[in-house]
Amino acid sequence: MNRVTPALGLALGALVLTALPAHADSAGHLAHRDSYGTKATYVPGQSARTYQRPPAGFTPVFTENVSRHGSRAATDSEDGDLVLALWDEAEAAGRLTGKGEKFGPTVRALQAAMAKVGYGSLSGRGKEEMRDTAARTAERLPSLFAGIARTGEKIDVVSSGQGRAVDSADLYAAGLADGDPALEPLIGATRTDKDLLYFHKADGGAAYRDYLANDRRLADTLAAVTDQPKTRAAARSVLRRLFTAAFVNGLSASDQVDAARAVYDLYAIAPAMSEESPDGRGWGMQRYISASDAAWFGYLGDAEDFYEKGPGFAGSDITYRMADVLLDDFFAQVEAKKAGTSTLGAELRFTHAEEIIPLATLMGLPGSTEQVTEEQPYTYAGNAWRGAEVAPLGSNIQWDVYEKNGRYLVRMLYNEKETAFRASCRPITKGSTFYDFDELERCFGRA
Repeated sequence: MNRVTPALGLALGALVLTALPAHADSAGHLAHRDSYGTKATYVPGQSARTYQRPPAGFTPVFTENVSRHGSRAATDSEDGDLVLALWDEAEAAGRLTGKGEKFGPTVRALQAAMAKVGYGSLSGRGKEEMRDTAARTAERLPSLFAGIARTGEKIDVVSSGQGRAVDSADLYAAGLADGDPALEPLIGATRTDKDLLYFHKADGGAAYRDYLANDRRLADTLAAVTDQPKTRAAARSVLRRLFTAAFVNGLSASDQVDAARAVYDLYAIAPAMSEESPDGRGWGMQRYISASDAAWFGYLGDAEDFYEKGPGFAGSDITYRMADVLLDDFFAQVEAKKAGTSTLGAELRFTHAEEIIPLATLMGLPGSTEQVTEEQPYTYAGNAWRGAEVAPLGSNIQWDVYEKNGRYLVRMLYNEKETAFRASCRPITKGSTFYDFDELERCFGRA
């Protein structure tokens, strides 16, 4: 049995009152989008029309990115199988509500669509996300890609080797070639580098995997976050939309929570499958779970990701130090360009939330800067971290590199929003999104 310390239990007791934003919290987070966690579908963070112009005389000479794969089907059928087994039982006993009668056919159709796409594979929306992001990259840097085509520089494409990441890489590359066919012969075949882009499962992630499996503080904290009266109340609320009180009463408390979380998981994945819905109108899964219940289960998912992949506990870097290999590669690519030893015009990487989330923490990106203590645990009220903003499906970090007379500047985009580097890094002028590369090396300790 998981042990909950008195201090932790007391701190978490306030979560019912503080964890859920009604519409938008003090940091401007929208509760509706937050409820999807890291299954939120991709939305560019800024209009390209509002990007700052580079200083006079600077021209783009290189770009690099790391992107999470696009929207996908659920990784397996477990959630649908669980709730449909309950639904069949309730239907046979005449214990469905009016909404519940429609729920089963909706889930069966969603399950069939995901099986057709392939569990864990990119959906139609995910494929479109990759192509569209590639097109916006080319539109943002027309002279760079024209120069690549003219000089014959190469575009390197690398992935984790997992199917949806490989497919995302291929679609992104195809999107660039569609915009300018002259780029096609310059784009390398997608190669695999698991140490770089699947590090949580590679040799470099051994200590991290031990943390997930054996850290007592982690286990106790996650148990305390989940095992609250609010969770049991929300679970019952979810199920009562679908089943009669008599049917729900016949389930144990743990079975109620498991079933409600499965309903929530189907709600969360449904937007990623929107193109496969009837006439593309969406699955309407929000009809089967209230906004407040979805927000609560979204918070539980965010808490798990925060402690397992994100900033985590104060004084510990176990969740994110392994992302060093990826940050090192970002710097190494620019260093090679500056030294004249690179033949690349672009470096394109495709990976997963397990890599994007720790990299965001390591880099100190917005929303990923605050750790927590056991006494003051992660809550929405007290921490800016949100899975839907840190690592939605299709999320990305991009560095555009500009040069003038041997001076190199870098501008970072996070989910296509111009984003400042960590506070210890000084931009070229106050408020600028451009940084001297030498300054970045200094403030990241590489000088």
